[in-house]
Amino acid sequence: MLPLYQSQLGLFFILLCPTNSISLWWAVGNPLVLDPNSICRKTTRLAGKQAELCQTQPQIVSEVAKGARLGVRECQFQFRARRWNCTIHNRHFGKILRQDIRETAFVYAITSAGVAYAVTQACSMGELLQCGCENTLRRAAVPPAAGPGAGAATWEWGGCGDDVEFGYDKSKQFMDAESKKAQSDIKSLIDLHNNEAGRLTVKNYMRTECKCHGLSGSCAVKTCWKKMPHFREVGDRLLDRFNGAFKVMGGNDGKTLIPVGHNIKQPDKQDLIYSAESPDFCLPNRRTGSPGTRGRVCNGTAMDVSGCDLLCCGRGHRDQTVSFQENCQCRFHWCCVVQCNQCTVRKELSICV
Repeated sequence: MLPLYQSQLGLFFILLCPTNSISLWWAVGNPLVLDPNSICRKTTRLAGKQAELCQTQPQIVSEVAKGARLGVRECQFQFRARRWNCTIHNRHFGKILRQDIRETAFVYAITSAGVAYAVTQACSMGELLQCGCENTLRRAAVPPAAGPGAGAATWEWGGCGDDVEFGYDKSKQFMDAESKKAQSDIKSLIDLHNNEAGRLTVKNYMRTECKCHGLSGSCAVKTCWKKMPHFREVGDRLLDRFNGAFKVMGGNDGKTLIPVGHNIKQPDKQDLIYSAESPDFCLPNRRTGSPGTRGRVCNGTAMDVSGCDLLCCGRGHRDQTVSFQENCQCRFHWCCVVQCNQCTVRKELSICV
């Protein structure tokens, strides 16, 4: 059986052959993601629920791959100014996934959220036969999100709401499958918790959209439906959870996680958790998977994580002028051509040494 860290994100694989045996490494962001069938090519190595999806619902597996890519892109955006910037180098990334650190917690959460998001979105767009809009019709006395004095307009649930329950279930089925095999293992418990935190950040923050119906633009009747939050909002919320993540250790019963420290409250289902301290990510380190920060662009005036002092780990930085071409002085010519000149733009950058 494969170690859990190798199969937690059972999405894209790299076959490494250091010996006569073949070891299977899971690594989000591998180019094989462009072919979703690659996920299912080795079904004997997938957990039961994953193999079942591959065999019976391959269209959903394609959305799983899209969701994983969505999660990785968001991870790279949220960590773009940090020492570890969610770099997807195959070997480095695999080393990161082995550890129970904050960064791994965020990767699991945002990827699980991405899968739930992509599957739900595909349902709403009519791209999956197994699901569609969330069309449960309900009535209430006051329109959703409306405060006192909102008026007495007739309204009802309708439209094409996002069926987030379906996306949530499929993400849980695929992303949790391997970890459920060993729930007494502390890493499995942490992985399952962080996967759930990601999905709940999609599910628990659905927004209400409404459309008015009536003569002359009046709002005599209003139809409302539930939509998922923008995925950037999901990433922002999970980054907040990352910044306030809880350190935990395994309980004596092998089934519970206990926060480390005195008088620390138990993390809730949407908190991110970890059990090991992160490396400083200052220098390249094969053991930890740190790519280092040498050559990274930093902000010479910022005092936050993007500032040169922090990002360059006190090694200093050098200023460099870079030149590049961009369109300028664009003019529209009737009809229908836009012509632009090419201008040379110079920009001063600060580079970590």
